[in-house]
Amino acid sequence: MNWSLDKIKQHQHFDKSLNFIKLVSIVGSTEVILKITGFASGILIVRMLPVQEYALYTLANTMLGTLVMFTDSGISNGVMALSGKVWKNPQKLGEVLATGLDLRKKFAFIALTVSTPIIIYLLLKNNAGWLSAVLIFLSLIPAFYAALSDSLLEITPKLHQDISSLQKNQLRVGFGRLVLIVLTIFIFPWTFVLILASGIPQMYGNSKLKIINKKFVDSNQKPDPVIRKEILRIVTRILPNIIFYALSGQIVIWILSVFGNSTDLASIGALGRFAALMAFFTTISGTLFLPRFSRLTNNKETLLRYFLFFQLILFLAAGFIMLIVFLFPAPMLWLLGASYSSLSSELFLIMLSNCIGLIAAMSGNLIGSRGHFLNPVFVIALSLGTVIPAYFIWDLTKLRGILYYSIFNQCLSLIVNYIFSFLVIIRAKKHE
Repeated sequence: MNWSLDKIKQHQHFDKSLNFIKLVSIVGSTEVILKITGFASGILIVRMLPVQEYALYTLANTMLGTLVMFTDSGISNGVMALSGKVWKNPQKLGEVLATGLDLRKKFAFIALTVSTPIIIYLLLKNNAGWLSAVLIFLSLIPAFYAALSDSLLEITPKLHQDISSLQKNQLRVGFGRLVLIVLTIFIFPWTFVLILASGIPQMYGNSKLKIINKKFVDSNQKPDPVIRKEILRIVTRILPNIIFYALSGQIVIWILSVFGNSTDLASIGALGRFAALMAFFTTISGTLFLPRFSRLTNNKETLLRYFLFFQLILFLAAGFIMLIVFLFPAPMLWLLGASYSSLSSELFLIMLSNCIGLIAAMSGNLIGSRGHFLNPVFVIALSLGTVIPAYFIWDLTKLRGILYYSIFNQCLSLIVNYIFSFLVIIRAKKHE
């Protein structure tokens, strides 16, 4: 027995595997704490806000996420792909990061200008008064600008696997958000106050991320025209996809906000709180697997091995989540409060859609981390083509009909991402 253990320890990959397991355990344990605090914040908001106010909160958060996605427009994909090639060079990394941040600021101005009337209209459409709509919009601006640099500033520490610094910063932001929500929600149970309470800690976290980056990046670098051209080339390739996924990814919210009612909108927002179960796996994969996959040599066997291993982890994670939903729907709905206690079927459907979407999105992100993206015209044409049969099969103005369509759409996205990913891997070099 001792001989066997010694033989295992002497294996060439033993130290690397042991370090990776330790890293996963550190990230995992911290993520558990982060998701618990985030989940607690979400549940507190669901239970304390009236249904009508929570409908506005759901809509505002959806618009915030969409704004951030529009502003990114693939910039983070470009920065990740380019940084993966120069991750050991502080000067080059500084140029890539500075260029990415500069592009995001310009995209932010355009996105905010275009979206302002849309945001106000949708809030008024869902029974917000003019004062409430304006205050909610103004509260979105700090949260929006805080989210601009967040994902870009995390790229360099992830590439260098400085996970402990990232985790500490995320813990500070998570606990700060929870504390501010607890301090405000009992006195000011209003959407705009809660959005501010979420955005302020992120602004503080971004200032800390800049300090972390200084360990690896020459922060005195200026935006580089050549790098800007390369990032924009990637943006041009995937921008239509980004726009489409920004809208289709929250298709349930968008349809309900225009054609549905506040009760269904609040219900879907409350059920969406359980997406935190998947956010745990999304963060771990984004922190550990995507940067490593981006750094891999262009070797067919290596890429395929890592890709399949990643799929196994995703399917195990999705299966675990669905098992929990299947076994414990009543306790999960109890957490949301009496207003949402009859939504067991809808809970199962939305979690199934989210799990399939998790696998599809992370698979696409994995191959995208190496600078490969689907042809946007093909994706949009294929996805829009599904709306026509869905319209005749399901009632898309009803919550359950929208959820059925969402599952169908996510399945299609998964199939397309798999086909594209395997084609990219097959075309890679057999030997480096």
